[in-house]
Amino acid sequence: MIEAVLFDLDGTLVDHDGAAESAVLAGVAAELSGRGFDRDEVLRFWRRLERVEYDRYLTGEVTVQQQRRNRAVGLAAHLGLGEWPADRADAWFAGYLRRYERSWRAYPDAPRAVRELGASRRTGVITNGEGDVQRRKLRAVGLDVLVPHTTASAEAGCAKPDPEIFRLACRALGVPPERTAYVGDRLDVDAQAATAAGLLGIWLDREPSGEESSVPRVHSLAEVAALLH
Repeated sequence: MIEAVLFDLDGTLVDHDGAAESAVLAGVAAELSGRGFDRDEVLRFWRRLERVEYDRYLTGEVTVQQQRRNRAVGLAAHLGLGEWPADRADAWFAGYLRRYERSWRAYPDAPRAVRELGASRRTGVITNGEGDVQRRKLRAVGLDVLVPHTTASAEAGCAKPDPEIFRLACRALGVPPERTAYVGDRLDVDAQAATAAGLLGIWLDREPSGEESSVPRVHSLAEVAALLH
């Protein structure tokens, strides 16, 4: 009997990639002053840079501000804009964040699926990030009342895939791991890590990858309720 469902936030409930792509492309276009650029190549570079620097932040190697600065500096160098000083990089990233926040959107399948699952189960979020930012994101897209419990890595002192963050979230909900499901868009950091922590890990593979998986897989949040029945 599954009594609680926990969700990843970015890439699962909220379209982080869509918001980030819109924000970075607008920022690059402004810096290049009308010069053309390969949008797909810029996005591929930005996604790689984000993953590397954010992982360094999660392991404590750099602060949240340092990883932001490093991303801006790295992008500027990649675009041939020279070596940006810290204040220039910080100002660019502040603009990126404003554009990013204006583009926050819940995935179309999220509100109904979370509402349905929450009708008979406790719900919450586990997210690698800053708690205040992630809760603001939930409020902005109207999901805060549907997933009232948020466990954020910056507050928990541990981050996915560490089993402890999953156990902390279960304790916050008052439900043991073996009676809790967790849904996330990353196979390793989300679904497999949750399974290793004793939860029912479910992989949200929105764009079928063809990758083999030993954990349950869905292609839409709308499929989760049927899976749990």
